[in-house]
Amino acid sequence: MEYDIRDINLAPSGEMKISWVKNNMPLLRGLEEEFLRDKPFDGVKISLSVHLEAKTAYLCRVLAAGGAQMSVTGSNSLSTQDDIAAALAAGGMKVFAYHGATDEEYNKHIEMCLEHKPNIIIDDGGDLVSLIHNKRPDLGEECWGGCEETTTGVIRLKAMEREGILKFPMVAVNDADCKHLFDNRYGTGQSVWDSIMRNTNLIVASKTVVTVGYGWCGRGIAMRAAALGARVIVTEIDPVKAIEARMDGYDVMPMAQAAPLGDIFVTATGCMHTITTEHMKTMKDRAILANAGHFNVEIDMAGLEKEAVDSYPARNNITAYVLPGGKTVNVIGEGKLANIAAGDGHPAEIMDMSFAVQALSAGYVLEAHKNAKNGAMSTLPNKVIDVSSEIDEIVARRKLDAWGIEIDTLTPEQKEYLESWEV
Repeated sequence: MEYDIRDINLAPSGEMKISWVKNNMPLLRGLEEEFLRDKPFDGVKISLSVHLEAKTAYLCRVLAAGGAQMSVTGSNSLSTQDDIAAALAAGGMKVFAYHGATDEEYNKHIEMCLEHKPNIIIDDGGDLVSLIHNKRPDLGEECWGGCEETTTGVIRLKAMEREGILKFPMVAVNDADCKHLFDNRYGTGQSVWDSIMRNTNLIVASKTVVTVGYGWCGRGIAMRAAALGARVIVTEIDPVKAIEARMDGYDVMPMAQAAPLGDIFVTATGCMHTITTEHMKTMKDRAILANAGHFNVEIDMAGLEKEAVDSYPARNNITAYVLPGGKTVNVIGEGKLANIAAGDGHPAEIMDMSFAVQALSAGYVLEAHKNAKNGAMSTLPNKVIDVSSEIDEIVARRKLDAWGIEIDTLTPEQKEYLESWEV
C-alpha cells in the first residue's frame, strides 16, 4: 500500500458513505459492470485530483474496476474527507490526502500523486497539470492526455493553450452538456444552499442574496435562492448575461451598489477579488459571504485578513472578521468552495452524470493513444478538446433509462427533411 492519510481506522465510516452514493449512481454502476467485463483501462496509470469525498471515491473504484492503476489526491484540503481517503487506502489504492492539509502538504500530495508517471490525468482546477508544466515535466513524460472537471481548470488550460505550452491534450469535461447544464446549475444551486443553511441555521426567505456571476453556477445559485424566498441581486461583467439575469426576474447592478443591500453574498465567477475589502466596508453588519468558485480568491481573503482588527470562530465552518469601526462579516469555509469545503458537495445523482462523462472521456483519451502512429502519444492535438457529442448522448440516454423515461425518435422522413435544404 502507498498512502499518506490521516487514519486508516476511519475506513468503515468511509465505506458506508461510498456504499450510499453507489446505490444512487446508476450510470456509474452500469459502467462498473462494463469495465469489470471488458477491462478497458488494463495496466493504464491514472492520476486523479478531485474533491476527495464519497462520489469521487466511487469514480476511482469504477476506473480501477476497468483495470486502471489509480493514484489519488484531493483538489482542496478542506473538501477531503479523512474516512473516504482511509477507505480507498484500505482497499489498496494509492491515496495522498487528508483534511486540513497546509499549502505545503497539499502541494506535496499533488506531487506524490503524480510520482507513478500517469498515462491519463483527471484534474479538478488544473493543479496536476500545473505542477507538471511548472515544476516536474518529467512526471508528464508518459502522459497521453487527460480530463478537466471544472470551469476554473478549463480557464487555466485554455490560457496554456494560447501560450503554446500545453504538453498534452486535455478534454474539457466541464463544458460537456451533461456536465455544465446539470452539475454546474442544479448541483451547485442545491449544494451551495445546503451548505449555507446547514452552517448558518438561518432562514433564506426574506433575505437579499447577491449572486456574483451569472454563468451556469450563478444561475443555479440565484434560482434556488429565489425558490427559497429571497430577493436576488445579480452582479455581472457580461452584458448578455446581465440581460438574461434581468429577464429571469432578478435585479442587476454593480457590486458597489449591491454591497450595502445584501444579507448573503455568493461568488461564482472563476475570477479574483469579485468582493473586495472596500465592498465589505459598506456591507451590513454580520453579512454572510460564501464562495462557490474553485479557488479562495473570489472573496479577497488576503485583504480581509490584513484589514480585520480581529477574527474568531463564529460557528462551525464560519469565521467572523471584525473590520475597523466594529462591523463584522462572516465567511463560510475560509472563502473556499462553501458547498464542498463546508458541506458534502453536489448530490450523488448529479455527480453520477458528471463522473460518467469523466469515465467515458478518459476512455476517449485512451483510444486516441491506441490509434496514434509513428511514436506519437495521441491522435489528438495538444489543445483543450471538447467532449464528443456521442459521449454526451450516451450519458443523457442512460440517465433517461435510469429514470424509466422514453422519448420520441425521428422517422426516416423527418430525418431526411431536417437534413435537406429543400422544403
